[in-house]
Amino acid sequence: MNIRLIMKTARSVSLELDDGGIYYTAQKYCLYLNGKEWHTQPAHTVITSLYHLKPDTEYLAEAVDQQGNEAGSLRFRTEQEFITLDVKELGAIGDGESDDTSFIQAAVMACPPKSRVLIPEGTYKITSIFLKSGIYLELAKGARLLAETDRSRFAKFPGMIESYDEQDEYNLGTWEGNPLPMFAGILTGIGVSDVVIYGEGLVDGCASHENWWYNEKVMNGAFRPRMLFLNRCERIKVQGVAFRSSPSWVIHPYFSKDLLFCGLGIQNPQQSPNTDGLDPESCCNVEILGVHFSLGDDCIAVKSGKIYMGRKYKTPSENIHVSQCLMENGHGAVTVGSEIGAGVRNMVVEKCRFSHTDRGLRIKTRRGRGRDSVLDQIVFRDILMDHVMTPFTANAFYFCDPDGHSEYVQSKEPYPVDEATPSMKCFLFENIKASNCHVAAAYFAGLPESKIEKIEMRNCEISFAPQARADVPIMSGGVGACAKRGIYASNIKTLVLDHVAIQGCDGRELELDGVEQVESSMTGEQG
Repeated sequence: MNIRLIMKTARSVSLELDDGGIYYTAQKYCLYLNGKEWHTQPAHTVITSLYHLKPDTEYLAEAVDQQGNEAGSLRFRTEQEFITLDVKELGAIGDGESDDTSFIQAAVMACPPKSRVLIPEGTYKITSIFLKSGIYLELAKGARLLAETDRSRFAKFPGMIESYDEQDEYNLGTWEGNPLPMFAGILTGIGVSDVVIYGEGLVDGCASHENWWYNEKVMNGAFRPRMLFLNRCERIKVQGVAFRSSPSWVIHPYFSKDLLFCGLGIQNPQQSPNTDGLDPESCCNVEILGVHFSLGDDCIAVKSGKIYMGRKYKTPSENIHVSQCLMENGHGAVTVGSEIGAGVRNMVVEKCRFSHTDRGLRIKTRRGRGRDSVLDQIVFRDILMDHVMTPFTANAFYFCDPDGHSEYVQSKEPYPVDEATPSMKCFLFENIKASNCHVAAAYFAGLPESKIEKIEMRNCEISFAPQARADVPIMSGGVGACAKRGIYASNIKTLVLDHVAIQGCDGRELELDGVEQVESSMTGEQG
């Protein structure tokens, strides 16, 4: 087994226990630090975090298998720490009733660089906490940030503020790809850098259908807050923390770069609206490792703004790496779009598990996203799926926005290629096993005037549940509930099916419409 250092602070470390497992290790391991057993329970996830370490200390980490044999080891030294500010020493009560916002905020603002703000065990009622560059914010085990649900207590971020000379603008608020008013996030970073949020604690948004989720599509004062909102931030790391019951998207990095999200737990009810797990928007150099998602919308959705933001700022999301994650429930496990006005490129999703999601790998766009909306070099590989309705989808007719059902968006006839035409280029799906599927193995629908350049499916095995049900494979006009069981593909220049096996299909393994070139070594077994 290979042990790799993912990240470290003065008091914690995240390791990758690479024994060939996907999210879960192939077997359980006892972990030792400097000869002392560190976990009371054996480690069983590939991405494993250790806490309660000492600053500026040399450690030898050893993994011992169930037979008592050393499986791997790694030496590391924790980072230095200048001081710790305990929020309780600054006045926070932590009783779940008193408003502790100002005391925690005081600790953040008073904290010098390379120092820790400690939120110890307790329940702290808050509105928004604003981050500051250079700090470490630790939510200790048993610490719970309990978010206020009274909208009048939250700051409102305007969508766009015009400069004094009317030559420029400043964007604070955002909602679904547009510059619109929004409430400040529960944890908010604006233009900060070198921040680490870590620990075994919980951020609870306290959202329900009685507060934030009531009339969820209506802007009430401003649009709903995120749990963690990062606007134009750099070098941010988030480790270990659990998030649940979010008012809207849980974690929303926005025009930010060099980000790491490691070993998090993100949980929302299945019936919660617009509660995506982690949505990088116009971000670059993003790593999402070992995160457990269980929620009611897309687990990960990569975006880059709608028409205005994409066309003006031309900032794609790029260099996105997702690995060793577990995605449960949700509409899509990993989604690209649909707010992708500036495109998405160089994205790799690998070594992940998807369970009981509507779709596995979900790509969605539409006419109007614009010529800057280019989706290219997107790779999905080494993935296990179970009870996913439709494992692979690419949809150029996604019916979002007020005009989503219009003839312009939904027409299957070719339109002139112009500045509003998006493009989908190269996608690779490789070494993927999907079991107990429903509806369709794959559903790919490109624009007739801007065909998908190339889709490759290599070493993919899809099997259907014994009682597979009909449902909607993609959200597109004219596509209703069906049970195609095979692969439907339209408007693709090149479709490569290399060792693709479908079991339990109904005999229609492959349906093509407007596909120019097919390379196929596909097999099917009629159920």
